[in-house]
Amino acid sequence: MTTLDDIFGQEQAVEVLRRAYAADRLPHGLIFAGPAGVGKATTAAALAALFLCEKPKADAPCGRCDSCHVFEAGNHPDYHVVTKELIRYHDKTGKSKGIDLSINVVRPEVIDPAGRKAAMGRGKAFVIDQAELMNPQAQNALLKTLEEPAGRTVVILLTDQPAALLPTIRSRCQMVRFKPLDQAVVTRELEKRGVQKATAIDAAVLAGGSLGVALKWVEDGVVAAARELTGQLDRLSAGRPPEDLAGWFKKAAEAYAAKQLERDPLSSKDAATREGLTLYFRIAAEHVRRAMSAAADNPDALERSCATIDALARAEQYVDENVNIPLALQQLATTLEGRAA
Repeated sequence: MTTLDDIFGQEQAVEVLRRAYAADRLPHGLIFAGPAGVGKATTAAALAALFLCEKPKADAPCGRCDSCHVFEAGNHPDYHVVTKELIRYHDKTGKSKGIDLSINVVRPEVIDPAGRKAAMGRGKAFVIDQAELMNPQAQNALLKTLEEPAGRTVVILLTDQPAALLPTIRSRCQMVRFKPLDQAVVTRELEKRGVQKATAIDAAVLAGGSLGVALKWVEDGVVAAARELTGQLDRLSAGRPPEDLAGWFKKAAEAYAAKQLERDPLSSKDAATREGLTLYFRIAAEHVRRAMSAAADNPDALERSCATIDALARAEQYVDENVNIPLALQQLATTLEGRAA
């Protein structure tokens, strides 16, 4: 069972939780705010295991009680992990893609069970993933539960966009900040999981301190694709435009979408493709930004780099606004090739 002792790279956040628990002042509502994949969900699970343990030892679950046994087995009746995909269990049409966290998820998965007696008598713990996706109706409905839950209850909101939560939600919760992990830590953890060193280093750089994102990108082939992309950008800056840059982006985004559909066949292919395009646009822009530091004494190169970043940002905006993908890609490719040295 994962405990607070197992959380690495988030010493400050863990210490805040240890002190609150030790003083018996753990709030009803907590917001774990920080980048995706840096340990928020793992920490929430560790805290929930401790919160629900029948015979905790200091700030660690005992690992022997009935609560610990069912928690470790993954079927604790008082531990609820809430995701946007749960709409599929509550949408009678069966057509929902789970775009946001609606009241139709929050009410049956959080509000209603929070008002009932704990099945094992110790308390209830709720973890709401991607809490920023709760629409205003869902957030407003959650306020009373956060302020006056029935019995011993903790609700943990996980988010990388705390500002997207209503002020009334934020005022009823304690914010716990999670930071990006050091690249050396991410690289080490990837290698421990069997990732080759060169790939681990590249993934750690690309993921910007997120172990979860780095793992996903290794599995999904994003790291290998990013190598191809940065190579094409380097050739472009050297005046050797690729033959079909638009086609490369399209193919890479479709491959990314295929991986997401393998994980969740009910997800939207179009949404996943656009997500893939946005991902590769951002990887490209970050690569160009890093290259700018090496060209600080070359005004022409700096101007081309800035123009490239602007073109990528514009393409990302078009994708977000549901502009026709081939048109957006062709415009991007034309602009970038026109800026070649």
